[in-house]
Amino acid sequence: MQYRYKQDDRDLFDQFFRDGYLILPDFVTSDDCDCLMMRMDELVDAFVRTDQVTSVFSTLTHDHMKDKYFLESADNIYYFFEKDAFGEGGLLYPIQDSLNKVSHALHDKDLVFNDFCYQPRIKVLMQDLGYSDPVIRQSMYIFKQARIGGEVAMHQDSTFLHTNGKPVIGVWVALEDATLDNGCLWVIPGGHTEPLRQKFVRHRDDTLSFATLDITPYNQDGAIPLEVKKGTAVVLHGLLPHSSKQNTSGQSRHAFTMHLTDRQDGFPVGNWMRGYDDNA
Repeated sequence: MQYRYKQDDRDLFDQFFRDGYLILPDFVTSDDCDCLMMRMDELVDAFVRTDQVTSVFSTLTHDHMKDKYFLESADNIYYFFEKDAFGEGGLLYPIQDSLNKVSHALHDKDLVFNDFCYQPRIKVLMQDLGYSDPVIRQSMYIFKQARIGGEVAMHQDSTFLHTNGKPVIGVWVALEDATLDNGCLWVIPGGHTEPLRQKFVRHRDDTLSFATLDITPYNQDGAIPLEVKKGTAVVLHGLLPHSSKQNTSGQSRHAFTMHLTDRQDGFPVGNWMRGYDDNA
């Protein structure tokens, strides 16, 4: 795969530390976006849904937190459905049009996504941001389905992935155009300078809970939409509040995202993902 990102403007990185996000147009070619989408089609075609492996993902209710399936997805490729994909009789749409996301180890468990995630430019980008030994902690393919793609509440990625030093970085790639109509990202510029509001914790008995650290509400009046074209990468500081609205349009908004940290900063045992507690 070929990528067109070049570090030729230091102002881009100054903007990242000022605003908490960075937009890199044409980071991925259109053909490579299509390659990831076609590979996901293949994975979904091979997926056979059973009652034992059905899980609905929602950032509004967090019901998935109760699922053993969710915990097991940390080091595998698991499939999560939109809540509005179900009616009294089961799925209302084909599986391909019903999934919320596929996660959390595409980068390690699938050769096509592995090739994408471990290409050198991702590492260079992270090193440019000051992460000397970047490591991918999780990866997610997000569908944002037409008509039923659910709202993602305002949140900070550092809530869900903790380190002992520099915060997690999200690299979000638009595989299709992201617009106001189909549920593009919204961010609060500069919001990464404010405190972490919550921490998502996995306890020794494998129960999960949110610890409240700061009750200050997000200033959502300051949020702006990030309408971006296919192939754009959006880099997100772990403390930056961001969200997306429900997709009520007839156009999906597929995206692929990775979350990375610096291995030197460790990965505490309290993270919901286990097996990555280097330097904890």
